[in-house]
Amino acid sequence: MNPIDPIILFFLLGLFAGLARAELRLPAAIYDFVSILLLLAIGLKGGIELAKQPFGDLLPQILAVLAMGFLLPLVAFPVLRYLGRFKRADAASIAAHYGSVSVGTYAVAVAYFGTREIFFEAHMPLLLVVLEVPAILVGIVLARGISNETRWGAVMHEVFLGKGIVLLLGGLLIGWIAGPEGVVSIKPLFFDLFKGILAIFLLEMGLITAAQVGSLRQYGLFLLGFGVVMPVFSAVIGAVLGWALGLSVGGTAVLTTLAASASYIAVPAAMRVSVPEANPTLSLTAALGITFPFNVLVGVPLYHVMAERTHAFFGA
Repeated sequence: MNPIDPIILFFLLGLFAGLARAELRLPAAIYDFVSILLLLAIGLKGGIELAKQPFGDLLPQILAVLAMGFLLPLVAFPVLRYLGRFKRADAASIAAHYGSVSVGTYAVAVAYFGTREIFFEAHMPLLLVVLEVPAILVGIVLARGISNETRWGAVMHEVFLGKGIVLLLGGLLIGWIAGPEGVVSIKPLFFDLFKGILAIFLLEMGLITAAQVGSLRQYGLFLLGFGVVMPVFSAVIGAVLGWALGLSVGGTAVLTTLAASASYIAVPAAMRVSVPEANPTLSLTAALGITFPFNVLVGVPLYHVMAERTHAFFGA
């Protein structure tokens, strides 16, 4: 039996401290710094490996992941709108969060598979970036339709020039251009300390998650159920897609994790600009208060098993 990963214990520490109202707060500047390091490290690792293979070989995977990014919010929206009875704008906003991706969850998955020496394709950070965008566009259209009132320029600025995308893409490009030898001098900071950086990040995420518990009481059991069931449903889609694309079991598990995650950075910023009438507390309660801890504590190992079973069922 594998011992519990220390990074999960950091998340639990933050969660407990937040629920107990302990005097523990990570300064905003430190959280921003840790987030920047984490995003750049993920991008750099992917960029180094991306340089080793032709981009054209990845195009079918990119297109397939884009299609999944458009599909997932279209599935989530009617469930939220007609079963959950949320307002149109709120249903569209929550659906967009669940069609996009969580960098934090991806980082936990990378650490999980790395610790267990489970191989996965190195270009997964590229698919992470690809999956950020489609759900935002779908969410806006679901909320407003194709409207001249939508501030598409501002939305595109938030989507493509938001901190997360800029740092991930920037890291990918730097890693791709520099290659393995070029990043040797920065390896101690971005690679050797990756799990330590992730641990501090998850400590803060535990505190943030604890702050959402009050909202969870307010919005009831439906949001709780949706925050668990929707990721598992999305994971099934991701697992089958990973197998169909010929990914390894580890790669399929990572794609499954990406599909199951919910955004709490890029989508909230875009929704704030384009659908200001949507209640952000609903989306963040679901994504951060329910789905993120579920994925961190239970989801990632579950998605690994799902990937293994999918490959076994359909054939490797």
